Amino acid sequence: MLEIVEMRSVRQFPLLIVFVVCLVVSGCMPQNVTHHNPSPSPVTSQPTASARPLESPASPETSIAPDVAQEAEADIWTQMRQGTGYVVLLRHAQTVAGTGDPPGFRLDDCATQRNLSEAGREQAARIGQMFRDRNIPIHQILSSQYCRCLDTARLLNLGEVEPSPMLNSTFTNRANEVEQTAQVRQRILDHQDTPGVIVMVSHFVNIGDISGINPPSGGAVIMRTSQQGELEAVEQIQDW
Repeated sequence: MLEIVEMRSVRQFPLLIVFVVCLVVSGCMPQNVTHHNPSPSPVTSQPTASARPLESPASPETSIAPDVAQEAEADIWTQMRQGTGYVVLLRHAQTVAGTGDPPGFRLDDCATQRNLSEAGREQAARIGQMFRDRNIPIHQILSSQYCRCLDTARLLNLGEVEPSPMLNSTFTNRANEVEQTAQVRQRILDHQDTPGVIVMVSHFVNIGDISGINPPSGGAVIMRTSQQGELEAVEQIQDW
């Protein structure tokens, strides 16, 4: 009988172990677990596009640098005074209202042409004074045969004026444009190593053909020959 009881105990022992394991796995048995509920960590919100702060205003304006154009202009006076090969292509001074010349005008009759206004005569005299004030040596003064150019050249009061057909307006006579432009270009090239400035008083179209720049009335383009033997516009002066 005792043997039977012992056998039952032995048989029931594995069942007991299985039962205990089951309770542990299923959570039926109380577990000594400490639950940790950490306080939520702070979240740094990323601003949306609309919430982003506006950019700070631009920094205070810096002081304005000296006028570069004025510095370059001042330097060109020094170059013309000390250098060689400089040619001033000067457009005639301001005229009375109009474009070109009246029909049937004649070069030998100023009354048939568009001429300088009083403001233009004053402008021409002022330009010449600037050359004298800066001691610019003058090699030669050439002028178109048109009266407004001859008057401008003479009012410069820089020396004897030589009328030069190669500087005549090609505005209404485009047939001579290529030949005249070539002559002027060659004259500038020939002046390359010569001290003193040549002043050529001409017209809007002519100066544009040579320099690629169309100055206003009384404006000038300073030309010279580069070391490579090519013509170059080194400066433009619009306001005297």
